[in-house]
Amino acid sequence: MKLQADTYTLTDKGGFAGQAMIAGVVGLVVTMLAWYLDSARFYHAWLTAFAFWTTLSLGALFFTMLHHLTGAQWSVVIRRLSESFLAPFPILVIFFVPIIFGMHDLYHWTHEEAVAHSVLLQWKAPYLNQTFFFIRAAIYFAVWIFLSTRLVSLSRRQDEAHTAEILAKMRSTSAWGMILFAVTTTFAGFDWLMSMAPEWYSTIFGVYIFAGGLLSAMCLMTLTALLLRRKGILDKAITPEHYHDLGKLVFGFIIFWGYIGFSQYMLIWYANIPEETVWYLDRWQGSWKVVSLVLIFGYFSIPFLIMIFRGTKRTLGLLGFMVVWLLIMHWVDLYWLVFPTWEGARDNASFHWMDLSAMLGIGGVYLWSFWSRFSGGPLVPVSDPKLPKSLSHVTP
Repeated sequence: MKLQADTYTLTDKGGFAGQAMIAGVVGLVVTMLAWYLDSARFYHAWLTAFAFWTTLSLGALFFTMLHHLTGAQWSVVIRRLSESFLAPFPILVIFFVPIIFGMHDLYHWTHEEAVAHSVLLQWKAPYLNQTFFFIRAAIYFAVWIFLSTRLVSLSRRQDEAHTAEILAKMRSTSAWGMILFAVTTTFAGFDWLMSMAPEWYSTIFGVYIFAGGLLSAMCLMTLTALLLRRKGILDKAITPEHYHDLGKLVFGFIIFWGYIGFSQYMLIWYANIPEETVWYLDRWQGSWKVVSLVLIFGYFSIPFLIMIFRGTKRTLGLLGFMVVWLLIMHWVDLYWLVFPTWEGARDNASFHWMDLSAMLGIGGVYLWSFWSRFSGGPLVPVSDPKLPKSLSHVTP
C-alpha cells in the first residue's frame, strides 16, 4: 500500500480487499455446507456472527453521529474509519436472510403449540409474530442504511468543497438520527436476541447490546488504525495522542458495559422473580458458569485494571492486544446470549468449528465492503476546517 501524502489517497490499495473476499467466500461455503450436518447449530452460530458484525457497524454509526453533534476536533482524522464501517449495512441485509429461514429453530414463539400453552406468549402475540417481526427488521435496516448513506454522502461532498450548509446538514441529520438510532437499536436487540427467551424480559437489554457494540466498534477502529500504522499509512495523521483518546473511550465503555450488565443482573437478583431469574440460572449451570466468569473477568475486571493506566493507552502494542482481546470478548458475550437457548447447548457450552466459519464468512465480506469504501477516496476529510487542529491534537 502506498499513500499520496498531499491528497491522503491510496495510489496502491494492496491486496487486502481480495484476500478478505476470498476468506469470506470460503467461510460462507464451509458454513453453508455445515447446514446439512446440523441446521439448528448453524442458525445459532449464524445469528451470533451476524449480531457481532452488525453491532460493530451500529457502534460506528453512533460514533459518527456523536462526532458531528459534539463538533469534536480530535476525531476528525478518525472519522473516515467510522464512516467506512457503515458500508456493510446493505450486505448485512442479505446476511439476515438465513435468520428468516431459521426462525423456527431460533425463536420459540414461532411454535404455535408453544403459544397455545403459554398465556404470556398469547399476550405478546400481537408483537411477537413473524409478519410484524419482518416489518420491524425492514424498518431497522431502512433507518440504518438511510442514516449511513446520507452521512457518508455529505462527508464526500465536503471533500470536494466545504460549506457551512454541509456541516449543518451533517449535524442536523445526526441530531434526529440519534433518536431513530436509539429506538431501532433497542428494538433490534429485543427482537433478534432477547426474544430467543420469549418469556423473559429486561427493559435495559437494548442498552446492554448498544454498550457492547459501541465498545467493540471503538476497538475495531483502534485496531484498524494500528494495522494501517504498521504499513506506514496515516502514521503521521493518527498519532499517539489520538490513540490515547481512543483508549480513554475504550476504557470508559468498558465501565459502561460492566455497569449496564451489573444493573440488569442486580435488579433481577434483588426482585427474585422466577420468570426473570431463570435466564441467569441457565447461564450458571454446567460449563456455562465458566463462560459467565470469563465475561466477568475477561470483559470487565481485567481490562478495567489494565486500561485504567495512562501508559496502557499510549503503549501501542499493549493497546492493540487489549482491543483484540475485547473484540474476542464481545463475541463470547453474544455467544453467551444466544446459545443457552438452544437445546443442544442448554446444559453445557460447546464451541464448534462452525462458529468460526460463520464469523469468517460474514466477516470476510464485511471487511471487503469496509476496505472498498475506505480506500475509494481520501482517508481523512481533507476539506474539513477542523482537520489542521485534529492533525496537531494533543490530549489533555
